[in-house]
Amino acid sequence: MDLIQELETLEREGREAVGTVRDADALEALRVRLLGRKEGRLTAILRQLAQLPPEQKPVIGAAANRVKDALTELLETRAAELEAESGGAAAGLDLTLPGRTAWRGARHPVTLVVDEITAVFRSLGFTRARGPEAETDWYNFVSLNTPLDHPAADAADTFYLSPGVLLRSHTSPVQIRTMQAFQPPIRVLIPGMVYRRDPFDASHAPGFEQIEGLAVDEGITFADLKATLAEFARRLFGPAAKVRFRPSFFPFTEPSAEVDVTCFLCGAKGCSACKGTGWMEIMGAGMVDPAVFEAVGYDPERWTGWAFGMGPGRIALLRYGIPDIRLLYESDTRFLQQFA
Repeated sequence: MDLIQELETLEREGREAVGTVRDADALEALRVRLLGRKEGRLTAILRQLAQLPPEQKPVIGAAANRVKDALTELLETRAAELEAESGGAAAGLDLTLPGRTAWRGARHPVTLVVDEITAVFRSLGFTRARGPEAETDWYNFVSLNTPLDHPAADAADTFYLSPGVLLRSHTSPVQIRTMQAFQPPIRVLIPGMVYRRDPFDASHAPGFEQIEGLAVDEGITFADLKATLAEFARRLFGPAAKVRFRPSFFPFTEPSAEVDVTCFLCGAKGCSACKGTGWMEIMGAGMVDPAVFEAVGYDPERWTGWAFGMGPGRIALLRYGIPDIRLLYESDTRFLQQFA
């Protein structure tokens, strides 16, 4: 029997055998027996090509390729038939189960709060400013009227990268850089990440978002600060929101105050979030200390200014009833998709 006859016999027997296969394992065994690279019958025939005269090799090769293609198609067709008969990829699955809900992307709750605050102050004439997160101790402390022997500058509270270089502990260094770069009048809003050596627990994080503002001009007073923050509270928390100022101390402002807003969760009636007082602390503020103006080359006899700073993460916790600050950092889609 010549090779052409062997190929024809192989194709005929293969067609007959494929029709008798009843499961996928038997079909795979038949494929190996017919077309396997090592022991397959077609491979055995092709090994004989080396003994043929050169003029016969193209003819036998073409016939072998035709047989291989025909058997391959038969095997694939039968495999599809067997899969369909067994239920296919859905075999053993309960097709009545509800499908999985696709994940919908959403902005982070802190980003939502930052964007709201930024929109309010943009409408009040403020420009957004940015600065580096790695700062020198002069920008972070000294220029802000905070000596380096102050507890806040201690390595126990601040992340130092090298002597004199640190991860900023507040966004106030951007105030200094802005005043160095521009002459008054200035109105800037400064959002950004800050870093402190705080424990990572339900109410603290070593890295968090902060946002603060600075206004410098001739003749502006504490009354302008109060009016601006009162308008901000009404726009962010609702027309019924009120603010109160409590005396406080910050090295870079004098006088300084803590700013509270009427609790927007209970309507100032008193709840667990405001500890029954009807007020929530949202920021610190005050008039820029003359020593800060002197550090940037401004004349404190001519210019006055005020500044404020708040944590949008804390506002997000209060606004959305989030019980643990760590949820803001864990990228849990079950939590984040609630804001989609």
